[in-house]
Amino acid sequence: MTAAFEVPTIIGRSKPMQDILRLVERVAQFKSTVLLSGESGTGKEVIARAIHGKSPRANEPFVAVNCGAIPENLIEAELFGHVKGAYTGAVFSQEGYFEKAQKGTLFLDEIGDLPLSLQVKILRAIQEEEIMRVGDRRPIKLDIRIIAATNRELEKDVNEGRFRADLFYRLNVVSLLVPPLRDRIEDLPYLVFHFIKQIGPRIGRNIEGVSREALGMMNNY
Repeated sequence: MTAAFEVPTIIGRSKPMQDILRLVERVAQFKSTVLLSGESGTGKEVIARAIHGKSPRANEPFVAVNCGAIPENLIEAELFGHVKGAYTGAVFSQEGYFEKAQKGTLFLDEIGDLPLSLQVKILRAIQEEEIMRVGDRRPIKLDIRIIAATNRELEKDVNEGRFRADLFYRLNVVSLLVPPLRDRIEDLPYLVFHFIKQIGPRIGRNIEGVSREALGMMNNY
């Protein structure tokens, strides 16, 4: 039996975060591709997990892939899988991240870091809802929901030829900008106390709060 997916807690009472929470509730019910943009560390994966957890796919896999962390010579096989003998070192067949996300959600983080040669294959996978493993000619049908994320200005990359326009429009069906903390500073105290509750038990300490001075320093920073 698959363990129940734990929907992450999204901390925020500011208007920007309340707007995001309302949008998460709405888009979760549909298969539409979502593009999350925002600076590193703003919580894009948390938002993606929340969309999955509130969707009809919540009991199916959530597969997160950092596209920028996979070496370029391996990324095609990592995403689409490969068959035995497809290349030197492929001693057995292996499914890729797309197949692992079957029936569930595939989260493609840092999608803007993908090389152009891979972008066209991602586009085809989204359009045709099928993939082929490296070294194979048999298509594999897909039933997945794709959520992509980037800290880049993809529209600028499109204009400068670094990102395919057709893929951008396929990904950007629902667009969601995750604001940095400086633009929702009123959420800072709630985040502080949330992390205190998480971290206290881990270090065996009963931490009741932080001083006004400490909170002021974080607020100024």
